[in-house]
Amino acid sequence: MLRSFNLSARLGLLMAACALLSIPLIATAQTAAPQAPAGGYGGMRNAMPARPADKDYDLLLKGGHVIDDKNHIDAIMDVAIADGKIAKVAKMIPASKAIKTVDVTGLYVTPGLIDLHTHVFVGNDINQYRDGTWSVPPDGFTLRVGVTTIVDAGTSGWRNFEVFKGRIIDHSITRVLAELNIVGDGMGEHEQNTDDMDGKLTGALALKYPGVIVGVKSAHYTGGDWKPYDQAEIAGTMAHIPVMIDYGSRRIERPLYQLLEEKLRPGDIYTHMYGGSRGEQDSTTGGPGKGMWEGRQRGVYFDVGHGQSSFYFSVAIPLIKAGFVPDSISTDLHVDSMNAGMKDEDNVGDKFLAMGLPLKEVIADMTWHPAREMQLASHGLDLGNLSVGAIADVAVFGMRTGHFGFTDGGGALLYGTKKLECELTIKDGKFVYDLNGREFKPWNVPPDDADRLSRRWTSLRVAAFGGNPRPITATGAAGAARPAGQGGQGGQGGAQRQPQPRWSAYNADANGKFTVRPDAKGPVAPGKAKYPPAVTLETSPSDVWPAKQSSN
Repeated sequence: MLRSFNLSARLGLLMAACALLSIPLIATAQTAAPQAPAGGYGGMRNAMPARPADKDYDLLLKGGHVIDDKNHIDAIMDVAIADGKIAKVAKMIPASKAIKTVDVTGLYVTPGLIDLHTHVFVGNDINQYRDGTWSVPPDGFTLRVGVTTIVDAGTSGWRNFEVFKGRIIDHSITRVLAELNIVGDGMGEHEQNTDDMDGKLTGALALKYPGVIVGVKSAHYTGGDWKPYDQAEIAGTMAHIPVMIDYGSRRIERPLYQLLEEKLRPGDIYTHMYGGSRGEQDSTTGGPGKGMWEGRQRGVYFDVGHGQSSFYFSVAIPLIKAGFVPDSISTDLHVDSMNAGMKDEDNVGDKFLAMGLPLKEVIADMTWHPAREMQLASHGLDLGNLSVGAIADVAVFGMRTGHFGFTDGGGALLYGTKKLECELTIKDGKFVYDLNGREFKPWNVPPDDADRLSRRWTSLRVAAFGGNPRPITATGAAGAARPAGQGGQGGQGGAQRQPQPRWSAYNADANGKFTVRPDAKGPVAPGKAKYPPAVTLETSPSDVWPAKQSSN
């Protein structure tokens, strides 16, 4: 931000000086790049372009295998999107009805994934989750695996949630929701402080931010009393939101079966279900421990919450064989977990494929099921499904087949033959991730009307006209113009600073017709170099530098 401000300030001073001296500040070149037609291409105008009258949809995903648990769809269908919402799911929707059509034949199309157990309150506190270095920034670990919505599981409390919201939630592409920790200071060095566990203050803040705070969390408690869980239930009841429990240490004074059979309400969530260290597994039979079936019968949800050391094949496989499968699949994403046995949401889903769960069930556990657990519809968030009118969050996956290894929290290995690979991610009706450029054209193919209207279907940059940047006006802001009479575009007091023209793969005539240049055709291959790359020289070019000077 500081660098941009300085650049804008310098440009402003330079152009003001040029105006006083009557010096035009217009870049010139011998060969101009093709000019955009009225309305511009890609992100070259601030206003959202209107959808043409003959188009019903902004974006059409054609020919993919749609899996949508809510609507019981598991078939080859097309998905049409308009104005950020699902407009139609059907067979053979005409491509002519959409501004942009992307062929996803051979791929799976699902609702955008929902990871309901993450830690993303990044900050400067060393070795802390809340406002600390053990959390991770969401956009770097979500969109590329098809996750469009995450729930931060209790990293912040009522004392610091607004810092978290202002820094991370309000500025992330990923939709970040939050469970509020019952500890006011959040998840970190003070999480054993029972004096800071206040259900009423927690519930009051949740009521202040409906649709953002969607749950309450208790985690890592080692004491033998029930205070954190009782206070969490007070907050959850007050705000009418679910409570998630990471049960901390196993204590005989508060056995797991009592939590599941008496303390939790139907609709509350027990995470780390395959951890095995708190009574989740019967040590004799290997099946579900005491209270697990009873909790499920009462309506308690069971979430994976893989984490660094909260998921073991020696627990999960026997429980799954006994029929105790998850309600939701989540990561427990943080610095210590993401490079250990758990890599990301897709990786956790792959493990359940390897353990025999069908793909449609795994997808449901990462889409519609977590949406139901978090009661997102009650907050006006129609997510985890592809119903007409639902928010157009969509993920597109390829399914790799081969010989793959998956590890758990203890380093145990399980082999599998299938692996999900995210190809495309769409949030609010626009592409936010594209692994193999499926939405784009080859570099030497001219832009078309879909590119001109690309702001309707993508958040990624469409490089029209050889990748020319947006014009920089006299204000120094890309794509912005001064009002008439204030200089810049349309004004009297200054001239627009033109971008430096670039070589383009195609030319445009006076009628706007594009022609690909002859030297942009044919295969791409290295030509004969006039000089070799400097890094290949026997002596380093920096050998000619003067000797290092003393700091004295």
